[in-house]
Amino acid sequence: MASLHDSQLSALAATIDDAAERVAAMAEDIQARESEAATALYEAERSLQMAQRAIGRARRSLES
Repeated sequence: MASLHDSQLSALAATIDDAAERVAAMAEDIQARESEAATALYEAERSLQMAQRAIGRARRSLES
């Protein structure tokens, strides 16, 4: 069962990583003309990075 959960968490982590990269790219693209929107996107990227770390902690705790 732990293997199934690890697989699911791995897939979720990959999805979050992709979303974080896309959000960061969008923020960089609009930063010069839409600074408020870019700031919000950078905040979203940080939140996604925190989610990545939380998923990593969950995966490690399933290993033990």
